[in-house]
Amino acid sequence: MLERPDAAGLLETARDVLLRELLPHLPESKRFEARMVANAMAIARRGMAADAAPALARLRALLDAPHAEPDALLNLLAAEIRSGERDPGTPGHAAAAKALVELTRLRCSISNPRALGGSR
Repeated sequence: MLERPDAAGLLETARDVLLRELLPHLPESKRFEARMVANAMAIARRGMAADAAPALARLRALLDAPHAEPDALLNLLAAEIRSGERDPGTPGHAAAAKALVELTRLRCSISNPRALGGSR
């Protein structure tokens, strides 16, 4: 980014202030909501930092859709899975499975890195 702090840095600073400075002063009835906001901020920061390009490139190659947008790629893959084109034993099964694992790891790295053995 051209400016510092960038958006991810601002989110991290705001989250830190929320958790360290504001949360201790909130009534108990509002602390859960404050932690949810802090969690959403962390997810947004990780989402901004995530590099989806490799997973999208794999999907575009798998589906022979070099210019498709992410939503269209996911819809196309889902349709192929539903139709049986990617079932075990079909020529495209292994590649589809590999792409799905990559997508799942990407999504978990954003929403729940602990599931992958990472930190929040």
